[in-house]
Amino acid sequence: MLRITARRGYWCECWTEGSDGQLPPTLFGSYDAYSEREADGRVSTIPRTISPALDADASQKAWTRLHDHRIDTRRALLRGEPWAVSVTHVATRITWTVRPALFLPMAHRQGTELPSCAYDFKRQAETSAADDPD
Repeated sequence: MLRITARRGYWCECWTEGSDGQLPPTLFGSYDAYSEREADGRVSTIPRTISPALDADASQKAWTRLHDHRIDTRRALLRGEPWAVSVTHVATRITWTVRPALFLPMAHRQGTELPSCAYDFKRQAETSAADDPD
């Protein structure tokens, strides 16, 4: 019997969007973390890195969040609760999120025959070319 072991961790994302509603939310970046300490450390490093480029209010909010709320953040992550922080710079809202996640191992496909159903799906280009009557 195949045994799959999921690994607990955190999924971290950085989103940007127009604070005036004109620009839709856009995923700027994402990464995995395997402990609350790693997730907290990575997310706190990003605002620390960009804060000098932010306007005074956004920079102050980022630093306040980093210092005053660090313990609350770590406790939330230890309890398995999602966490988020946002700062607004000019007309852009930047939001960092951390969510508990289960990571499944990737299948190793070298030297392994794929199941027959894997060949039922065609790439988009193949499907479009087959459907085109010209």
